[in-house]
Amino acid sequence: MNLKAELERRISAALAACGAPPGSPAMVAQAGKPQFGDYQANGVMPAAKAIKTNPRQLAAKVVAAAGLSDLAERVEIAGAGFINVTLRCDWLADRVSAMLADDDLGVAKPANPQTVVVDYSGPNIAKEMHVGHLRSTIIGDALARVLEHLGHTVIRQNHVGDFGTQFGMLIAYMDRVRESGIERLIEELADLEEFYRKAKQLFDADPGFADAARACVVKLQSGDEHCRVRWVNYTAVSLLHCEKVYARLGVLLCTEDVRGESEYNGDLPNVVGDLAKAGLLKESQGAQCVFLPEFTGKDGEPLPLIVQKSDEGYLYATTDLAAIRYRVGTLKADRILYVTDSRQSLHFQQVFAVAREAKFAPGAVSLEHVAFGTMMGADGRPFKTREGGTVKLMALLDEAEQRAYALVSEKNPELSEDDRRKIARAVGIGAVKYADLSQNRTSDYVFSWEKMLSLDGNTAPYMQYAYARIRSIFRKGGFDRSHQTGRIDITDPAERALALKLVQFPETLAVVAAECLPNVLCAYLYDLAGKFMGFYENCPVIQSDEPLRSSRLRLCELTATAIDRGLGLLGIDTIDQM
Repeated sequence: MNLKAELERRISAALAACGAPPGSPAMVAQAGKPQFGDYQANGVMPAAKAIKTNPRQLAAKVVAAAGLSDLAERVEIAGAGFINVTLRCDWLADRVSAMLADDDLGVAKPANPQTVVVDYSGPNIAKEMHVGHLRSTIIGDALARVLEHLGHTVIRQNHVGDFGTQFGMLIAYMDRVRESGIERLIEELADLEEFYRKAKQLFDADPGFADAARACVVKLQSGDEHCRVRWVNYTAVSLLHCEKVYARLGVLLCTEDVRGESEYNGDLPNVVGDLAKAGLLKESQGAQCVFLPEFTGKDGEPLPLIVQKSDEGYLYATTDLAAIRYRVGTLKADRILYVTDSRQSLHFQQVFAVAREAKFAPGAVSLEHVAFGTMMGADGRPFKTREGGTVKLMALLDEAEQRAYALVSEKNPELSEDDRRKIARAVGIGAVKYADLSQNRTSDYVFSWEKMLSLDGNTAPYMQYAYARIRSIFRKGGFDRSHQTGRIDITDPAERALALKLVQFPETLAVVAAECLPNVLCAYLYDLAGKFMGFYENCPVIQSDEPLRSSRLRLCELTATAIDRGLGLLGIDTIDQM
């Protein structure tokens, strides 16, 4: 059960029954302080203002009509008409007992599940993946996991950059290197970053080579067989590298999810043609553009969305419009999420608006730019190597595991080498991912090894340690986890606080899915771990007599399951000991 949604449903219905305007929201939120109960409904005041009545009098009528006695111990009116709800302990006990026996932890499947396309990662496969690809990859992966867990059909789309002008440069350079033999070409392709760097240097220094590269772009886009073979070979090598990174990160992207820019190449003339038929195209300096009145520059001049250059080439906007048509028409998407950095916000605002005007996406389909900020270094600038270069993603993950291994070896040296390596892998990769996901995605954040690997605070190691600590209770007591099912009783305030947090698991996931904010789940898990520590310090578990001991062991088991499930939805592994 999504408790927040249930309270909203009942109180909204009561508002309507008491004469509030149709659709008046209950505005239910978790209470910020214990003296305000567990939940607070704030919708009475605006409803009372709309119908010109006393808000406290309306609140009293709403409370009487809402019928909350089955789950609420107290329902009180505070201030100008706030409704404070305190849940019954026996109701909480019933809920957590039911969650313990439910594989979905109380998450109900939606009555009307959606088909959600999640566009994420999207590396430019002309190069190796670097830290600039990290946020899109792990934020998108977490959102896809949560949406699937909630019962929606998720279609992952890895919109890789595989058809840009840089491929003309790379094809021309492949031809140049191939002149020295196939072995030389294979050797150079082993380091894609270095291969790209050499090609770019030659492109910048040699006008003849630059002309050949530009000619290769035209040939590739025209279907030239030689250029296409070179392009296929290069993209295959690059995609193999991407798959290794995804496997290392534990990201659920595979070859079948890749649909690059090249897939839409054949539809680009149709996109431009359909925009012309809709009367949306205007020529500007030889380019074909769409001007919409809501987009203007600082000088008030209209901003164009260019869909075809003066040389008849196409742009990202053209490909993105073709992708929307495919996702709406072929994939039957109800909702499309674009997980890219915030610098592309204007681009997607324009693309979405043009897609609406051209009827490529009906109003019923939600188009959402899930924007995120930049990962910064300690100097407040985008994260770089000490030499100022781009940090390769695989190198970052190597260092994460090495640092985690040193930490584990220091804290638990008696563990075997193999166990320490396994723990270091889970802790290191988890630390990198959690440090990102625990931030509000719209903000920039400062990358810090010390903070992300700390055993204190809202970090992956702290959460993994909290999980391992609960598991140690079962090991020390010699208890079989599979037998920890049955009734959970609530006899102590610390038990109640933990139970309340546990029943909020479904509503937390609902917020993550609706607002595309993985940090909400991180904050929930951190709070849950804190509530468990309070429970463990105040409520003896193994030392208690039956039936209290079994009840508390069940509460431990449910907490561990919720932490494991929550971290799993973030793409982070748990470990039984650290």
